Amino acid sequence: MSLPLASRPLSIALALAFGTLPALAAEQAVDTLLVTGARTPTKITDLPRTAWVITGEELAEQVGAGVPFKEILGQLVPSLDAGPQGRTNYGQNLRGRGVQVMIDGVSLNSSRGVSRQFDSIDPYNIERIEVLAGASAVYGGGATGGVVNIVTKRGQKGGAQFNSEVGLRSGFQSGEDLDWRAAQSISAGNDTVSGRLAAAWQGTGAAYDAHGKQVTPDITQTDLQYNRSVDVLGNLDFRLAAGQRLNLSAQYYDSGFDGSKALYLGPNLSGALAGGNPALLEVRDGFQSDVTPSTRRATGSFDYFRPQVIGGQDFYLQGSVRTEKLDFYPFPGTASGTAQNANNTTSAVRVPYYSTSRQNTRAHAFKAVLAKDFGAVKLNYGVDIDNEVFEANQVLFNTAQGYASGGLVLRQTAEVGRYPGFEVDGRSLFAEADWKLSEAWSLRAGLRNQWMDVAVGDFVASTQQVMLANGRGRTADAIKGGQNDYTVSLFNLGTVWRVSDASQAWLNYSEGFELPDPAKYYGQGSYRLVGGNTGHWTLLNGISVASQPLAGIKTRQVESGWRSRSGGLSGQAAAFYSWSDKAIQYVSSTLAINVIEQDVRNYGLEGELSYRFADDWQLGGNLLAIKSENKVAGEWKKQTVTSASPSKLTAYGSWQNGALSLRLQAVRSFALSDSDGKRLDDYTVADLLGSYALTRGKLSFGVQNLFDRQYDTIWGQRAKLFYSSLVAPATVDFKGRGRTVGLAYSVDY
Repeated sequence: MSLPLASRPLSIALALAFGTLPALAAEQAVDTLLVTGARTPTKITDLPRTAWVITGEELAEQVGAGVPFKEILGQLVPSLDAGPQGRTNYGQNLRGRGVQVMIDGVSLNSSRGVSRQFDSIDPYNIERIEVLAGASAVYGGGATGGVVNIVTKRGQKGGAQFNSEVGLRSGFQSGEDLDWRAAQSISAGNDTVSGRLAAAWQGTGAAYDAHGKQVTPDITQTDLQYNRSVDVLGNLDFRLAAGQRLNLSAQYYDSGFDGSKALYLGPNLSGALAGGNPALLEVRDGFQSDVTPSTRRATGSFDYFRPQVIGGQDFYLQGSVRTEKLDFYPFPGTASGTAQNANNTTSAVRVPYYSTSRQNTRAHAFKAVLAKDFGAVKLNYGVDIDNEVFEANQVLFNTAQGYASGGLVLRQTAEVGRYPGFEVDGRSLFAEADWKLSEAWSLRAGLRNQWMDVAVGDFVASTQQVMLANGRGRTADAIKGGQNDYTVSLFNLGTVWRVSDASQAWLNYSEGFELPDPAKYYGQGSYRLVGGNTGHWTLLNGISVASQPLAGIKTRQVESGWRSRSGGLSGQAAAFYSWSDKAIQYVSSTLAINVIEQDVRNYGLEGELSYRFADDWQLGGNLLAIKSENKVAGEWKKQTVTSASPSKLTAYGSWQNGALSLRLQAVRSFALSDSDGKRLDDYTVADLLGSYALTRGKLSFGVQNLFDRQYDTIWGQRAKLFYSSLVAPATVDFKGRGRTVGLAYSVDY
């Protein structure tokens, strides 16, 4: 991926925070690439921070060869971790911290920290991807590691234009080793209105590792084998009087399991449970469940722009609504507690069960900005208002049937609470100014005041709800909910020095804010059953809003960087250092979280370099060298490998001659260890991509994992650590996919 500077003729992206789309400002500077680095359009050369852009051409080259979306991002974005191969994108961080993901400026993140933001759109509908690396004061909560904004394709002026795409991918290991995709779009417009409507379908079969063994399906965060998805995206762009613009967008995305094969866990789960026989694990036909894994999202948004209001200011307004329903894979567990007998002695109560989680989120937001250009000073300021409502239940299955069938036959018997429900109301005021001190030197400074109200409902701990559903007790105390308020001020200050028209250097300080997952923090408690199976679960102690309010985490960052493009050589690099005084700690037996007072820091170097030889050849690559540490007893220690990001290196060579283009690329994820002796192993994977322009349409092809390397995915290695107290390691041994071949055809007409 070459550095996208001003010489590349691309359309303009308007403010990331509003999702304002290229049609709104295309006339302003057609030959200048602006990225969404501020709350209004900004040249990449004016940004005092690291910014990356994946163009539509770069994305299409990867997708046409069969590379999955999350892996594309890990390959092309230097500061983003290598992508996992399942449904989750847990741990795919920017600079070692959380990333805020948006589609046209509408956030996909929620306070419930589920990592499925990249399971949200088909790449067919993406125009480009814009990435701001590092903590962001401009965009507030959730952007402690940076921002990824997915900009969708829009309709164009002219008569009806159609595009059709089909593609296949296989490792040729069995008849089920086949993935397919198909997509269709129509676009049309005139001087007043333009629009686009598109649908994209994908289906996956079985996946095999380099040894020819089927990859273990993920029963923790859910898998993408035997999956079907559809992405329907439509938009309309209106060009109104007096320079006004109105954009309307709507999307429906549905990705879910669609098959009859799953991981057989052995009779009575004897292959999966700790101490069992992992040889009994196998992918087997006969899976029947009343709840299957899926991701369903529906979003709608409008963007309105009007120039010259209230003293010559430009006005931007966005409104959005999003609903999201997530179902997870059924998972076995044991509810444990204590009972008080008639003689006041206590005994253990243990109830095995089988369940899955169903989680619903509803969110809406409004964002408004006024911007004024005073010549040497550009000022923008505005308000953000958002609301989010979350609820989660736990579906319980017939335990005896689930265990006897090795986890293949799961029939619902009850539905209880999984996490406490909560509602988050957010309000923010912000202002940012860009002061051009001279032709070569400018300053950018911003301030954001953010208020958040988090209201949590009363909740009986999920373990006790499972006990009640299984006849252990009749009633239980609820852990009190309540409301917690947060007020945080975030600041950024940066400077850019334009060394020449082709080179800039910058220095920047910025802050970001993160609210840890309320669902995994509240609602945890210790109980005792009094009165036997007809008795009452008495709350001994619990985590409530009043007794232990959840603390937010503020991240600070400094970075210094350089970008340049001269002749055929282009590059960008930045050194960064980020720190905070709190850390999230996972409870291994329940996967709940605690927030502890602990200094955390991430520091390192990210960069990219490419060189074009004449018009035919190009060589390049990118790098993330990072260290993540916690301070323990006054000494810096390596951060646990379940949350720290490994360093990463990619390289590529490309060649194009007439209709034929080829690209050989490789990514290496380096080994990572922590102070407790845990380790993530390294791996290197290479791909060969290519395309050929036909008289009508384009044929794309590729070979992933070209040398058929056997390796453990990063998520697979982390899953063994996360679930070590619940299941045997072989149950969550997720290998990387072996050599696969992709072929696709696309045609415009």
